[in-house]
Amino acid sequence: MTHEHPAAYSSASAPHAHPTGTVPAGNPAAAVQPAAQPVRPVWTAPVRRTRAGLVTVAIAGIVIAAAALLLVFVYLATFLGAGTLLVGLILALIPLLGILLAIGWIDRWEPEPRPALWFAFLWGAGVSVVTALLFDLGVQLVRAGTGSSETDGGFAAAVFQAPFVEEAAKGAGVLLIFWVFRHRFDGPVDGVVYAATIAAGFAFSENIQYFGVAMTDGGAADLGFTFLVRGVLSPFAHVMFTACIGIACGLASRMRPAGAVGTIVLGFASAMFLHFVWNGAFYLVASGSLVVYYLAVQVPLFLAAIAVVIVLRRQEERVTVLRLREYAAAGWFSLAEVGMLATRGGRRQARAWAARQPPHCKQSMRDFIHNSTRLAFARQRMVNGTSVNVDRADESELLGLIQRNRAGVIGPV
Repeated sequence: MTHEHPAAYSSASAPHAHPTGTVPAGNPAAAVQPAAQPVRPVWTAPVRRTRAGLVTVAIAGIVIAAAALLLVFVYLATFLGAGTLLVGLILALIPLLGILLAIGWIDRWEPEPRPALWFAFLWGAGVSVVTALLFDLGVQLVRAGTGSSETDGGFAAAVFQAPFVEEAAKGAGVLLIFWVFRHRFDGPVDGVVYAATIAAGFAFSENIQYFGVAMTDGGAADLGFTFLVRGVLSPFAHVMFTACIGIACGLASRMRPAGAVGTIVLGFASAMFLHFVWNGAFYLVASGSLVVYYLAVQVPLFLAAIAVVIVLRRQEERVTVLRLREYAAAGWFSLAEVGMLATRGGRRQARAWAARQPPHCKQSMRDFIHNSTRLAFARQRMVNGTSVNVDRADESELLGLIQRNRAGVIGPV
């Protein structure tokens, strides 16, 4: 059985020329179209991003965050013991795997840079936890210095201190990524991915502590109950809280600075409020029924979070279709290619076709889809008016990569 190339590749690979020789100001790819009349250039070097500084910052951030995680492990091993730490770590990996699989599903449409995701996880598991521990230590020292003691069974720490400190620490990581990787922070879905990854790291380290303490204090029975509550019934709790900050940063990426600041502040407030409600509700119903608490608080919040993510993902697809159609109008894609690149069904069909072709075709198809999606979101930033010169450079570079990707898929003719 022979395999034919998809109809998408019947279009010409070069852009169609505008009748006047130029492209109107509102059209995409204007920066790469020829001018109507020869001009004497002021600057002849191509506009390019400076990647060296970004790579250095990313490496430094990963190293610092990894060192913080090492400190967390040393701290946990000190009072739990190596054996208990190992048991807690193994158990904490189970909910972590589920969270990471969910994040991978959310991030499929336009994957984020792996170094940024590694930094996000290490920030959550290391820096955020160290921050929370140091703040708690400070509170304990103040109490010791004033001669006061905790008399509410940890209610204030869980319901008031934890939401404020933990969400502030995790949210700082989201803001840092938003600032450093601004050229790849395209919208709310990206914010959810980064925030969820940070929250997954935080929950991972926190679960090790909770599981270890339960095993030390109450044995297998307490450990089993703690794992049920934290690892089975509510593994996505921290993800839902911090996702509010991520969504806010994603919305801010499409706004002017004045509106962006207020949106981010609202995101932090929402994360802290959800965390407060979650912990506070547990104290209110803990003496009654765990099932009531789970059904009344956790399930509705979790279902609402799923609905929000689905809506945001569909919005990403609509943006991709809309922006690639603009490039199709300029001649860079055929409409069949837009359908293939910008819809889930089209992508599945394209990947299935490429999987039956020579190996190089499969990789070229992946790159074709990935770079086209990046192009659509670079265009979106320009349309929003939040772009900088780097987006024009991205557009020019991505159009060249897409041409090579298309040639790699088609092969020699």
